Amino acid sequence: MPKIQEMLDAGVHFGHQARRWHPRMEPYIYAVSRNIHIIDLEKTEALLEKACDFLYDQTALGKSVVFVGTKRQSKEIIEIEAKRCGALYVNERWVGGTITNFETIKKNLDKLLDFIKGREEGKFEIYTKRERLMIDREIEKLQIAYGGIVSLKNSPDLLFVIDPKRERTAVREARIAGVPVVGIVDTNADPTEVTYPIPANDDAIKSVALLVKTISNAIEEGYKEWGKVKKEKEELAAKTAEEEEKERAARAKELEEVKVEVKPEEAIAVEEKLVEEVVKEEQEKLVKEAPIETKEAEKEKGKEKKEKSSK
Repeated sequence: MPKIQEMLDAGVHFGHQARRWHPRMEPYIYAVSRNIHIIDLEKTEALLEKACDFLYDQTALGKSVVFVGTKRQSKEIIEIEAKRCGALYVNERWVGGTITNFETIKKNLDKLLDFIKGREEGKFEIYTKRERLMIDREIEKLQIAYGGIVSLKNSPDLLFVIDPKRERTAVREARIAGVPVVGIVDTNADPTEVTYPIPANDDAIKSVALLVKTISNAIEEGYKEWGKVKKEKEELAAKTAEEEEKERAARAKELEEVKVEVKPEEAIAVEEKLVEEVVKEEQEKLVKEAPIETKEAEKEKGKEKKEKSSK
């Protein structure tokens, strides 16, 4: 975290002219000097630390963060720091619907990825020179609009905004979707528009660079922690799977050991013995039933003789 002296050296305390102030920034204004508002750096330091803690906690859970800053003096800083910490960024123009209508935006992102992949694999070589030129122009156009968020899979989880007043479209979408916003808020903006306001100079390059670097460090640490947790989970899952495989193998081995191996000769002897027992049972059954059948036959013969004699 930067000290108050570092903030003073970077010009973080300088606000806008007194006539251009927003009344809701009053709690964060320390004084007025030469008709310029001076920001209370003690409050800036406390709120910056609070915002960094929040971003660290969220990124440690793997949440996606998008840096938004389209001011000329902050474009390069936004891109460099976002790439360094693993976040995404928008430094040209916020495309309406990036949060509230992400399904449509995702189609354009997929289109850009397909174009880039096709160009790398040489799929467009079969086209004419003019057609390839049109494709290159389309790629360039999409790169400007979506280049910083091309790897975005779902709607952003968090926004870090430089000058919420300028980036009001992004802030409004985030509020509608319930996405938390961390923002560097100057004395001419409304701090209640963002979830975690950081009162500071959003125009000076040194001021923006210092604050963005601090935020970027917190996000980088959060993603490192998430990487460690993710790796531990993967190792635990692999270990569990290995143990289950070993347990299954041990059970299979036990079952094989329990089974009695029967030799072919023994199997034939057992089968012959079973056949003999079945035949013996059948014979005994026939013997028992034979007397009954004989008596019935004798009775029938006696009846036949009587009938013949009567005739």
